[in-house]
Amino acid sequence: LQGIIKAYKSGITLQGNTTSLGRWDYSGSFFFSISAITTIGYGNLSPSTAVGRIFCIVFALFGIPLNLVLLNEIGQLMLLGVQHCARHLEEVFHWQNKASFLMKTCALVIGLLLFLLLPPLLFSDKEGWSYEEGFYYSFITLSTIGFGDYVIGMNPDRTYPSWYKNVISLWILFGMAWLALVIKFCINLLE
Repeated sequence: LQGIIKAYKSGITLQGNTTSLGRWDYSGSFFFSISAITTIGYGNLSPSTAVGRIFCIVFALFGIPLNLVLLNEIGQLMLLGVQHCARHLEEVFHWQNKASFLMKTCALVIGLLLFLLLPPLLFSDKEGWSYEEGFYYSFITLSTIGFGDYVIGMNPDRTYPSWYKNVISLWILFGMAWLALVIKFCINLLE
């Protein structure tokens, strides 16, 4: 049984003669890096050598704080864009509080579409998941819970486009920044 588990972690499956599944190619490595520095940690892929584990620790020690800075900057840029649009609406239509509320509502709806409601359609197509499973994966990923029960690009019976994991990695970064802004907004409302 331990031999089977070790073989599975190496990428060998009973369903095919592939030993990689794109796990350690460029896009798989990029996806692993993103899941490590965002602290999602799906648990489906991990370093198997002592040197790889040490590198992963050092990488995470520097990568996690840098990622937090990056997510904060992305979130601030998103917020600045919303505020800029609100100021523009106030000037053009002479609205006061309505423009700010309208822009926050638009940012929330656009974010919901881009990060939670539309990605499940892509996951349904590429992974064969139901919409509900894709939505669940989207939230579990962007909230950094990362159970690992659903992970993209791991089905040996499917062929994935080369851009897929890279686009999902970028979606994770921007989606986490957006979700952090939504959570911050909710905290401000509760306070």
